[in-house]
Amino acid sequence: MTISDGGTEATESSTLSLDDGDIHVCQDGPRDAPPLLLIHGTASSAMWWDLLVPLLTRSHRVIRIDLLGHGRSGQPADGSYAVADQARRAGAALDRLGVEHAVVAGHSSGGAVATALAERRPDLVTALALINTGPSMDAFIAQESAAIGPSQWPPSDELIRQFSSTGFRRADHPIPQAFVDELRGMSFPAFVAIMQAPREYLEERALPDRLKDLGKPLLVIFGVEDRRWRSSSAADYGVVPGAKIELLPGSGHSPIVEDPPRTAELLLAFTAIHRRSHGR
Repeated sequence: MTISDGGTEATESSTLSLDDGDIHVCQDGPRDAPPLLLIHGTASSAMWWDLLVPLLTRSHRVIRIDLLGHGRSGQPADGSYAVADQARRAGAALDRLGVEHAVVAGHSSGGAVATALAERRPDLVTALALINTGPSMDAFIAQESAAIGPSQWPPSDELIRQFSSTGFRRADHPIPQAFVDELRGMSFPAFVAIMQAPREYLEERALPDRLKDLGKPLLVIFGVEDRRWRSSSAADYGVVPGAKIELLPGSGHSPIVEDPPRTAELLLAFTAIHRRSHGR
């Protein structure tokens, strides 16, 4: 276990057995502080938030989950990896933890899951923060890297690093071995379904259209040098009443890894306004 920067409580790691799969959960910070749920993106895990968490725990009970098929959560052969089902499980996890209200932040496609959670459980979600979450498929930048096929599974370190490189501003950004190992640990059927799910959700309806009807406070953070989604597309979220849009020069698709201090500063300023004094 590790101690959070707040020095108050150790990281608590647990597995919640839900009806359709086991969900791994990490909690940091004071358990009586306002809850902040962090949802990772496609083919990543709760580990991607590691550098950001210590910057948030002085004022938050920080909750991270591994979505089904990712990290230390289950990979049931018959599991649904659709965005709506991932959101349902995230809500069920908060219910199990006794959380009644939370600010929810999502990175990349985790922002789609956060949006679906707010659609499904508006009572639960106090406010939303989306970090480099493409608003629609029109904003997607086609990848030049080769796709990973079934004959290449499990993929080599080199192939995984090539696949993951567009997640950062620089193609040679060092990718921790732990990130590589976790992606390799995914089953190929789960990987395929997980990669397709956000596309289907965005094609059904763009995120700004979904969000403008929800009436939830919204923060959009976007690394200007994103190589997966056009950073100019962040302006599409302007249709959401009161949306706050922040661009981060010098960051790519993953400012939670590339620039945790500036990301945390923006998140904390937002949550200070919109969190509830009691999250339980």
